[in-house]
Amino acid sequence: MPPAIDTSRPTDLLHAHEGKPEGSFLHRLTAETWHALLQVGLRSRAFARDELLPMGPNHDSVYIILEGVVRQDRYPLGTGAGIPPVTRFRGAGQLVGEAALIQPGASVDTRCLTSTVVIPCSARYFNVLTERRLPEARLALLRSLEDRIRSDEVIYGMAIRPPLERVSRLLAHLADTVGVPDPRTSQYSVITGPGQKDIAAALQLAVSTTENALRTLRYHGVLEARYRQFVIHDVDGLRHLAGA
Repeated sequence: MPPAIDTSRPTDLLHAHEGKPEGSFLHRLTAETWHALLQVGLRSRAFARDELLPMGPNHDSVYIILEGVVRQDRYPLGTGAGIPPVTRFRGAGQLVGEAALIQPGASVDTRCLTSTVVIPCSARYFNVLTERRLPEARLALLRSLEDRIRSDEVIYGMAIRPPLERVSRLLAHLADTVGVPDPRTSQYSVITGPGQKDIAAALQLAVSTTENALRTLRYHGVLEARYRQFVIHDVDGLRHLAGA
């Protein structure tokens, strides 16, 4: 089965792997391997904010994120009232839906927090392609997933640390991975997509606790908080508060 193709948003993919965050799947790929992937007919597809990426038995696909931010929610303890999901943010350069590569039909709720451009590919086809023709791409994926696990442990797993430190650590990570220069001044970085409730869910903090941490950061001039957007004035200040 060939990769899914949708030319609703034509884009120059030749250099799309360049400049992606360190440790991401696309960052791990060499130009030669990326160009070889493109030769099999990969195409980009655009999704609007709040759309879900199609996953599961009827859409057994993986997605390479070129632009945008997605929120992934897993429910290892069930979906009953009051049971929190495990929430993670993924951005440009990452491959999502990887569970389908080892368990056909596997899925995780993956919602676009911004307009998002991805490359969809059948999980089965991606397995065949990377096992038989492009083992370098499979190695790049494994390395990127290991980087992601280690990063997640530090960013999301430090529940014993103070809320201000945890919020600062996550925002510093997002500034590095999905932030873009503020058009008003290149000195600021803008994180678009996650809101206060998303941050609270990802860190499993109360919304009021998260708001208090953000209020402290605003008071110290580290950031501005807008609707589904954070303008980071001082990334080094965030890292200092995060203990990094």
